[in-house]
Amino acid sequence: MFGRSTPSREARLRYLPSSFQILSTGDHVLCAQSGVAIPLAELRYWSAERQEAYAGPAEASAALLPPGEKLPG
Repeated sequence: MFGRSTPSREARLRYLPSSFQILSTGDHVLCAQSGVAIPLAELRYWSAERQEAYAGPAEASAALLPPGEKLPG
């Protein structure tokens, strides 16, 4: 069984203001802005209002911008 990896599975979460609830088990969620997989152990940014996860602070900030607008820099 060497060299065989465990298949990853996307979790379904309910995002709350300061935590999240696991609705279906998995090991990651997808960033709503970039589509990158975020391991649950590393999930730090989300929107309870939008029910979205973000890979980092830049993605979370970008989600707040009007459509078509980009962060400065």
